[in-house]
Amino acid sequence: MNWGVVVVAAGRGTRMGAQGNKVYLPLAGRPILAHALETFARCPSVDSIAVVVAPGEEEMAAAAVRELAPADSAKVRAIVAGGAERQESVGAGLAALDTEGVLVHDAARPLVTGGQIEACCRAAERFGAAALAVPVKDTIKVEGEPGFMTATPDRKTLWAVQTPQAFVRRELIEAHRAAKEEGAAATDDTMLMERLGRKVAIVPGDYRNLKITTPEDLPVAELFLAAASSEGRGRT
Repeated sequence: MNWGVVVVAAGRGTRMGAQGNKVYLPLAGRPILAHALETFARCPSVDSIAVVVAPGEEEMAAAAVRELAPADSAKVRAIVAGGAERQESVGAGLAALDTEGVLVHDAARPLVTGGQIEACCRAAERFGAAALAVPVKDTIKVEGEPGFMTATPDRKTLWAVQTPQAFVRRELIEAHRAAKEEGAAATDDTMLMERLGRKVAIVPGDYRNLKITTPEDLPVAELFLAAASSEGRGRT
């Protein structure tokens, strides 16, 4: 199966407190977006990448692509404008690719590794759909009456989903079409597949594959990058 990637970089990142889109903030001297793109571009399974950006940010994304080595930047085949909601943005990225398989990844997760990407591809080739996830560490409570706990789910069954998430591209397009027709919203693409009755395989992830969401996340990401460099493992 040949693979394309939709890198979603169209969010505003209001919780980051930045003036603009957080994916253009510097991480170890380069935009957050550039780190994510480089890792995907260096994966043998990945043929092409579509970057989905907020309207008007196409040149900022192009500048991040220019941070890559020529062989890596050549895999970025399209920079397209996204929509008001995440589903619209992913849909725009899907339309820009023609691969059999597709990975969907949040640009705000710059520490994903090549091994994690390849593991998602292999799991999706076997099961049809797959996503990185890590076991939930905390005890989770369900609120019943506002302000009061009413139930405690079994933590052994709870996973925090990450990206990338891997799918057969035509099946994900169908899941998006069905959700749009029925007015259904989802916070990630696995939810859209679940609506069609499809099982999504869990690929064990890594807590270091954090999503940069608040200002506190950026120095943590810097530490993880420095540790990876000192270990000599990079993000392979």
